[in-house]
Formats: sequence, structure tokens, C-alpha cells
Amino acid sequence: MNPQIMPKIKGFPLARFADASFGANAPTHIEGAIFDLDGTLIDSMPWWENLGENYLIARGKTPHPDIRRHFKRMTLEQSAVFLRKEYGLAESVDEICRGILDGIEHAYRDTMPLKPGVAEMLDAFASAGVRMCVATATERHCAEAALARLGVLNRFSTVLTCSEVGASKTEPLVFEAALAHLGTPREATLVVEDSLHAIETAHAAGFPTAAVFELSAAPEAHAIEALADIYLRTFSLAD
Repeated sequence: MNPQIMPKIKGFPLARFADASFGANAPTHIEGAIFDLDGTLIDSMPWWENLGENYLIARGKTPHPDIRRHFKRMTLEQSAVFLRKEYGLAESVDEICRGILDGIEHAYRDTMPLKPGVAEMLDAFASAGVRMCVATATERHCAEAALARLGVLNRFSTVLTCSEVGASKTEPLVFEAALAHLGTPREATLVVEDSLHAIETAHAAGFPTAAVFELSAAPEAHAIEALADIYLRTFSLAD
């Protein structure tokens, strides 16, 4: 075919990521993107890492060594149910949720920064016509407060939460809801995550996946890089 009459490929060319590794099945361009929030768009994991432990210690309980793994894989409500059952807490699930959020809400409103390069990446995606949304296990008011403060909320057509769809990211419901909202082809809709369990779920559901380096996920980094279609060490873009 004459190069001058070749159809223009829609979307953002993923080869523009300057610090990335690409798997054999990685798409060349994307038309949609479903972004995780914590550890992906915003550098929030330092605030979350000790939250479960601190909540339990304040109530005279000794946290199990693997409690962080449970918090990472569950919605807030699921975490509260787990804590109540596992540690014999007297508070209701709603009270536990409120107590956990009380320890972190202020950081979403006032402190948590974007990860380096996020704003520039979102601008580039938007310029290429990529439709974007957020799919997060964080409660809506916290997620929207952080994104609005950081000046990027308007880049996303919606924010979807695991609590609202009724399942954590060990199930694909939040990704399917995001895809239905975006209306982009599954094979051209990139799920961008930092957690192994979420990448496993999206991959199994047929989405192309991009894994973002996150220090708190370092013990699983090799498994994450092996599974994801793209591994982003940073969000840096080539000119």
C-alpha cells in the first residue's frame, strides 16, 4: 500500500514511553485507558502501608505480619469485615471503615502527590484522543479530592470505585464497568496498575496491561513485569 494513503492509526503510540519494556503482545496504540489510583497515579502507598496496623494497635490488637497483603487486595469494606472477624473487633463494619478513613482522608485532601510524569502523560493521552477513567479501591470522595487538588480530575470522564461496583480487583467487575463507560475496544483499552492481583485480573479478562513500578510492590516486581504487556519504570515520554 502506498504510505501516503495508509489509514492513520487511532490513539496514543505506546512506543513514546521512554523507560518501558514491552511484551510480545503489547498493543502499538491505545484508544482508552483505565487507571488505578493509589501507587499508580498518586504516590499514596506510604500513607496506606501502616494504616491497618495502626488501627489495630490503637485498639490493643497485635496485627498479623501479612496484614498489608490483605489491605492491598480488598476494598475498604472487605478490609473492615476481615478485621472485625479476624481480630474480634466490637465496632460495626461502618465504624471500622470510618476509623480507617479518619487516618488517611486528610492526606488525600492535602498531601499526597502525583507520581512523577503523570500530568505530562495524561496531557499526551488527551492530545491523542485517548478516553480515560479511574478505577480504584479507594472511596470516591478521597479519590476525587486528591485528583481535583492535583489538577487532573478533569482528564477523566469518570471515577469508578470497587465499593460502588461491589467487588474488589480480584474480580473484573470494575474493569468491565470502566470499559462499558469508555466505549473503546477492549484490545485497545489499557489497564494501568501497580498491583500483581489487579494485573492478573485484567489480563485474565483480556485487557492489555501496563504495570507501573511501585516500591511497595517490589517483592512481586519480577512476577508483575513477566505478566504485564508493558512495564513502566517511569512515566517519562520521548519527544
